[in-house]
Amino acid sequence: MKELLRTNDVVLLSFLEARLKGEGIEPFILDMNASIVEGSIGILPRRLMVIDEDFERAEVIAKMALKENDEAIREEPGAAG
Repeated sequence: MKELLRTNDVVLLSFLEARLKGEGIEPFILDMNASIVEGSIGILPRRLMVIDEDFERAEVIAKMALKENDEAIREEPGAAG
């Protein structure tokens, strides 16, 4: 299993998890329950993992999804930038 992303941003994790599942890749989010131990203050990052065989494809999908999302935000009326 390989780490695709490490972040405290649960929205980003959910977004990428949905995109990967939509492409037939089953991601695993590790350290999600650590927030219970830390008191849910978001100090410990969560890790988005995929099996080794899916890593390269997952990396391409994640990069494309983030790029598309960034472009969509810039195209919104009234968006900063």
